[in-house]
Amino acid sequence: MIGKRNGQRNFRPTMTQSTAIRRATLEDAPAIHELTHAAYAKWVPVIGREPKPMTTDFSAAVQDHMIDLLFDNGALAGVIETVLAPDHLLIENLAVAPEFQGRGHAKTLLAHAEVLARSLGQTEIRLYTNSRFTENLALYTSYGYAEAYRTQSIRGIIVHMAKPV
Repeated sequence: MIGKRNGQRNFRPTMTQSTAIRRATLEDAPAIHELTHAAYAKWVPVIGREPKPMTTDFSAAVQDHMIDLLFDNGALAGVIETVLAPDHLLIENLAVAPEFQGRGHAKTLLAHAEVLARSLGQTEIRLYTNSRFTENLALYTSYGYAEAYRTQSIRGIIVHMAKPV
């Protein structure tokens, strides 16, 4: 509400965004599957098939990897799946639900992964994406990731990126 008080405009404070991150459990696997499918659906027409994260068995992934969930005002908004390697932390999957995209959640999840990497004694974080996912490449570059190399696979050209932490 806008009003006047002592000649100044007063604004009603808006509700601030409340986010929380927690580690996924086996019970979260169906929700992770649903969010990942929604987030990656836009890429199916670009590459003519489901991207790798859409084919993941998240019941197994929750047990084998570290999957952290980002909640926005209580609603599941994003997922980051990481794998500890001997010399780095690998981001296997980063997905933000379409209705929550554009709110900085990817940046929050990437920052969370960097903190996790440092807490595990790693000095580098890595990820990979399809070369045709140009929005992803731009996003990762804007957060300080640099292309390390490219590989060819049955899934297309894969761009491997890294960032020191």
